[in-house]
Order: sequence, then structure tokens, then C-alpha cells
Amino acid sequence: MKAIQYKTYGGVEVIEQVDIPIPSVQNENDVLIQVKAAGVNPIDMKIRMGVMKETRPVGLPFIPGGEASGIIVAVGRKVSQFKVGDAVIAFTRKNAYAAYVTANENLVVLKPNGLSFIEAASIGVNIGTAQSVLFTEGRLEKGQKVLIQGGAGAAGGAMVQMARAAGAYVIATASGKGVALAKSLGANEVFDYKLQDVASIVKGVDLVADTAGGNAQEKLFQTVKAGGKLLSIATPPSQELANKYNITARFVASDISSQTVKNGMALIHAGTFIPVVSKTFKLEEAALAQNFLTAGGVNGKVVLVVA
Repeated sequence: MKAIQYKTYGGVEVIEQVDIPIPSVQNENDVLIQVKAAGVNPIDMKIRMGVMKETRPVGLPFIPGGEASGIIVAVGRKVSQFKVGDAVIAFTRKNAYAAYVTANENLVVLKPNGLSFIEAASIGVNIGTAQSVLFTEGRLEKGQKVLIQGGAGAAGGAMVQMARAAGAYVIATASGKGVALAKSLGANEVFDYKLQDVASIVKGVDLVADTAGGNAQEKLFQTVKAGGKLLSIATPPSQELANKYNITARFVASDISSQTVKNGMALIHAGTFIPVVSKTFKLEEAALAQNFLTAGGVNGKVVLVVA
């Protein structure tokens, strides 16, 4: 089968397409999936560049890709939730940039009938990340006010939709065409961070969900009310600033599984969650896809079309 891998950490130049054997079902609770599409996520580049060696070590050569959509072609003898022929979404953590991938059945969900395989490959990690930040860690409740930094991005767009569905008042930042996109996804207010100083305008929010990190993150401390939270999926927030503003601030590592995406999947089935795909690339264009996402300013998800 064709797959994308790299043998050493580095820039996109280490990425290569290879021809390797199709994996077999080794674990009795695993399924084998013929991949139709794979999502491209920021963590893919972080792992490739070696910046996560301590927290997320991988064996080399390594096939990247944490989420895929496709069709089950084989099942382990103890698999009870799925059968051959089922169209599914899988949270693989690795190996999704390939024609076939295996996954534990507890990391697999049925693909909603109304979604294409490309759309299906764009939602899993985003939904799981939004669930982790907004509800598992953020404890967001109806009527509360949330500020989502990067509300037109892949994860940010999912946060906007899920926060609004939960009855929160949603404020988002975006830029350019992303402003209109964030509004269309349900944000009550959207600020263009390139034209407006959000930190001087927005005050008293219960929760900040940060997808950007850096200096942009630091400015958002002053938007949170005392006792509120600032949670980031980008970089660990300053504890000095957290103490200064009397808030809770921490980095959130997303917990992606069939359980953590239940809420978002229910919204999809109800027709109240819209997948947003920014651009697709062929599997062999994985390096181009990663460069496109790394360049920034991407509204929605980047997806690799495998078959």
C-alpha cells in the first residue's frame, strides 16, 4: 500500500511516499480500515519537527496522521461494535496518512450518513478538542460567556459551534474571510484581531479558549473575570499572569476517543454542526498540505484525499 512516512525528524523535506505491506489485525479488538481521507492537524507538524520528543515520542520510521475516515475491511475476533463494510471515523493517533490503518474499536465511530468521507475526516479531532477544552476542563455552562481565540480555524470553529449549541454567549476572534465564517458558525460577536485590540474591548468572560498561544494569548488574560479560566491548546499559559488576574490558566491536551466526541457527533446527526474543509490535497501531496497549514490563516480543516 502507499503511505507517507519519515525516517528522521525535520522539515517537510523528510516526508516521503513509500510502498509498504497492508497492516493486519493483530489485536482482537482492532479493526482494519481502508482509508478514504485523513485529517491534517497541527500536532502532525510538531511531532515531525521533534518538538514533542519528550511528551509524544514516536518510533522511526513514522507514519503520521491522527484521524481518518474510511471503510472497515477486517475486524478482530472480539470486535462487537462494528462489522466489515461499515463506514467509520477513526482516531488513530498515528498511521492515518496511508491507504490502510488499524484502530481499536473504542477509538472508532460510525460515519454520519450525511457526511462525505472528506468531511468525516475533518471533524473528529476538532470535536474532541472542543469537548476537552470547553466542557471537560472548562465546565462551560448555558448562559456563560466564552472567548474563542481563532474562531474560524479547525478547532476554533468546532468550539464556536459546540459552545453556541450549549447555550453559551460566544465571542470569537478571526481575520479576513474568517470573520464571516465565525459568524456563520454561530458566534454572537466576532472581532478581527488584525484590526481590533480584543483585550481592550472584551471584559468579564468566564472562559477563554486559546488556539494561538504566544503574545496573543498573554493579552487575553485581562478579558477573563476573576475566578474564570484561560485554557490553551497551543502553549502553556503564564502562571504568573494567572495569579495576577486571579484566574485558572493551563494547557489542555485533548482526549480524543469515541466517548469524548459523543456530544459533537450528536450535533452532527441533528444537523446543527457544520464541517468546514478549507482545502484538500492528494496523499502524495502531504508535504504541501502540512506547509499550507503551517503558513497560518487557514479557515477550516486541511484534509488528505487517500482513495
